[in-house]
This record gives sequence, structure tokens and C-alpha cells, in this order.
Amino acid sequence: MPGNRFHGRQAASIENEQLRVTVLKEGGHIAEILDKRSGSNPLWIPPWPSIEPSTYDPQKHPEYGTATDARLLAGIMGHNLCLDIFGGPSEEEFRAGITPHGEGSVVPYEITEDARRLTMRAELPLAQIRFQRQIALSNQTLRIREHIESLCAFDRPIGWTQHVTLGPPFLEKGVTEFRASASRSMVFETEFGSAAYLKTGAEFEWPSAPRSDGGIADLRFFNTDPVSSGYTAHLMNPSFERAFFTAFCSRIKLAIGYVWRQRDFPWMGIWEENHSRTDPPWNGKTLTRGMEFGVSPMPESRRQMTDRSRLFGIPTYRWLRARSRIEVEYEVIVRRSESIPEFNAP
Repeated sequence: MPGNRFHGRQAASIENEQLRVTVLKEGGHIAEILDKRSGSNPLWIPPWPSIEPSTYDPQKHPEYGTATDARLLAGIMGHNLCLDIFGGPSEEEFRAGITPHGEGSVVPYEITEDARRLTMRAELPLAQIRFQRQIALSNQTLRIREHIESLCAFDRPIGWTQHVTLGPPFLEKGVTEFRASASRSMVFETEFGSAAYLKTGAEFEWPSAPRSDGGIADLRFFNTDPVSSGYTAHLMNPSFERAFFTAFCSRIKLAIGYVWRQRDFPWMGIWEENHSRTDPPWNGKTLTRGMEFGVSPMPESRRQMTDRSRLFGIPTYRWLRARSRIEVEYEVIVRRSESIPEFNAP
């Protein structure tokens, strides 16, 4: 319902007997997919107070840090949209107003409701993109359709990632399990954070990631180390039309899965933050895992993305042609279960 508040933020919700879905009006984040039976929302709610991105002021809000991502972190929740970059801006882009992961995570959205359907619209003035997302709720499934429209008179490469981030109590060390239709994979090419434990730049096959100490990390299970950080990029199996990931918490007996067309989003990144970031607003208190599917494998600048061009022979960005439109669709399934399912079909 329009006019809601969620953790102090302007929000809108739709619900049925099984689920409640809440989105934020500023930033457009899907902040909540609440399973009513268990009372659990698998998506990440940061441990710090959340404010509207439009109210963020670096002088008034030092609690969000001094890095380029402070405005984003002030309002981030759950599933956020990375458009038209996936990663940080260049110095010149930042001075021009571009924040990490692009404007899609900080601009205001117009939200309308029709029965069990939400339609979200936003314009990204600096990227010159018009964005729309429609969320339809049916039983335990969200059917999501998005389209982007270029307002530019030239072709250009873009990043476009669904930054799905999971958090406690659904995310639990040694308890939460994962499955995915991933194949060839790669560890981030430099140490990712202060507690990186994977071998930098190592190539591997999902889910066996080489550790820097010579062991193997099974990415199907959340890390049990006291402190850790990491990022791995995964090519979703191109032999399958559909790509998916599933996360399952055996204690809650709840699973969440995303299913999408592999040709739309051929890559998935896994970001792990396990109490490693000690600067504000993290303060060593965050446990989270991002399952981030999109058109790019690595969180990096626009220049790096285009210079990389390909990984494992697959493009690392998508072309948005002059005044053209691209449409994608995907599904989110939330289901009570005794064991981990694989949501590999619509």
C-alpha cells in the first residue's frame, strides 16, 4: 500500500496470504520479501539507521563514512539496482554526481499500485535513462519485469546488475546454503577487503574457490570464519536458457530463489562481508552476502569494464543503443522447505 513507512523510510507494499513485499520510494530498493508464516525477511537490513538519499549531507551525516559510497550506504537495503554502472565511478564521474553503482540506487521513484502489482518509474538524469520495474505478486512468487529506455542519441556500453543482498537472521554462518547454475568462475583480481581469504585472480569451477592458504572454500555454504571478506565472479551456465540461485536457511526452513534468462544477465557476483569492514557505517557489525546477477562480472569502473571487454569469451557489459529500449524479466520465489530446492524453472 502506498504511504507506508519501513525502517523510517518512505515505502510502498503489496501483500497476499503468504508474502509481503516492500519497496523504498527513494533508491527503489526491494527492501522486504516477508514470509508471513516464519516472520522472516531474507533480504539484508543494514545494522545502521537508514535515511532518504535526498537528505544525505556529508557534513551532517559523518556516521556514513567519507568514501564515495556514503550516500548509497545511507539508504541501501535488500535488493538494489545497479544502473548504469556496477562498481565505483571514476573521479571525474564522481565530481559530476555519479555515485557507486550508478543513480538507480539513489534517485526517487514514482510508485503506483494496482491490486497485487507495483509499478516503479524513475529517470536517471545524469545517465539519461528512463527505468521502469513492475512487480506482480502471485502466491509465493514475484514476477518482475524491467525495461530501460535510452534518452541519448548515441550507442554506449552500460552496466546493469540486480544487487540482491541477504542478511540475518536468514543468513547464518555455517547454516545458510546456496545453489546456483554457475560454471566458470574467478576470484577478484586484487584483495577484496582487509580479511580476504581467497586466492586473488584464481580461476575455478563453481563452487570450489581456492583459498589463499591452499585450501578450498565451498561457496555453497556460508563462511564460518570469525572475520572474512571476498568477491567471486561466476558465468551462469550458457548451456541453460534459465539461470538461477537459491539460498536456504535450515533453521528457519525457508528458501529464496531468483530465476532469470541467462542471455539477459549472464554473470553473477558473490560478495561476502563477515564483520571485516571497521570504518563507518560498517563498524565491524555487518554479516551479509550479495548474490548479484547482471551483465558484468566484476564491480569496477566504467573504463575498467569496457577495457576488460570479455571474460571467458563473454561480454562484460551490454550495449544500450541510441534511443532504444531493453526489456528483461525474472522471478523471485520464497518457499517453506525441509531441504534446499533448486528453482531452475519458471
